[in-house]
Amino acid sequence: MNYFSSDFKLGILGGGQLGKMLLYETRKYDIYTCVMDPSEEAPCRIACNEFYTGDLMDYDKVYEFGKKVDVLTFEIENVNVDALEKLEREGIKVYPSPATLRTIQNKAKQKLFYVDHNIPTAPFTRFAYTNEIHTALNNNSIDFPFVWKSAQFGYDGKGVKVIRTYSDLDDLPNVECITEELVPFKNELAVIVSRNTKGEVVTYPVVEMEFHPTANQVEYVICPARIDPVVTEKAQLVALKVSESFQHTGLLAVEMFQTKNDDILVNEVAPRPHNSGHFSIEASYTNQFEQHLRSILGLPLGHTDSKVGGIMVNLTGEEGHTGKVVYQHIEGIMKMEGVTPHIYGKKETRPFRKMGHVTIVNRDIDRAREIAEEVKNTIKVVAAKNI
Repeated sequence: MNYFSSDFKLGILGGGQLGKMLLYETRKYDIYTCVMDPSEEAPCRIACNEFYTGDLMDYDKVYEFGKKVDVLTFEIENVNVDALEKLEREGIKVYPSPATLRTIQNKAKQKLFYVDHNIPTAPFTRFAYTNEIHTALNNNSIDFPFVWKSAQFGYDGKGVKVIRTYSDLDDLPNVECITEELVPFKNELAVIVSRNTKGEVVTYPVVEMEFHPTANQVEYVICPARIDPVVTEKAQLVALKVSESFQHTGLLAVEMFQTKNDDILVNEVAPRPHNSGHFSIEASYTNQFEQHLRSILGLPLGHTDSKVGGIMVNLTGEEGHTGKVVYQHIEGIMKMEGVTPHIYGKKETRPFRKMGHVTIVNRDIDRAREIAEEVKNTIKVVAAKNI
């Protein structure tokens, strides 16, 4: 099939920043795109060929949208899988597959998948409702501390909480959930695996992630990870095993813990371009968004090595700021060596909302990390009314 400057249509469910960055690549190759998102002000609106407003969990909306395109992909997991399955049965190519998405959408199912496929992961317990955790604690079947995770609809630190006392359970939603043993770890790592429609597979270098202590969001992604080569190899092999088990098409971001004993445990996965791969836009021979396109269209996979060391800094809304966004001191970071800001196009900021990211490239990864700290301390995402 001819994808370039042709009648071919690529559909993208979700019009946020990941879709917007994917559209950089479709425009480069002149691939016709259709996007659907619930918000009329979605970042993707300015860059796609056709834009539709619709609830991604609405069966009819997703089905009707999917019938307009030749290949359908998504930039967010919270989409109606029943509609995707019907589209697939009717001949629309959906990547990653609805079967893959159905497992990944639910963290309890995802954890059971790891157990069934002998993939190392933290011990866990599954609950139909959060209030059942009190009974489990009283019966000593689980112990403090542990991590509570909502089975569905968690993202960007939402739906996850470390529980150390009974009071930490207060105000949690009474939903299907899991509890995980709190893993003592040295590092949080990630590997992005790309698999195309022909079954060809490549991996990106292992990255190291540093998280905000209260928001549970990634603050820094460091590539390459500053870890022993033996651990690097372990992480790559585990990521490949996860990819092989899912038999996905497209990108699969595998998030992992490096334990105190240098074991690798899988935390969770995302079947799409991912925050842990944004460094690749400036630092890699083939960025993750182009690679996703290559994968789902069955094209040759690109070279995944880094040209230079790369660090990503997330730009999130400052606490206490809600309203029309201002990127304060952005000129200051643009003067710094190897610094590139990416602004997502969200007009309204709120505390911890992802509003953009900054990449820092440098041949010396330690120097890049120093510059990243300067960036984080300089630029502030604030509301105009609070200035």
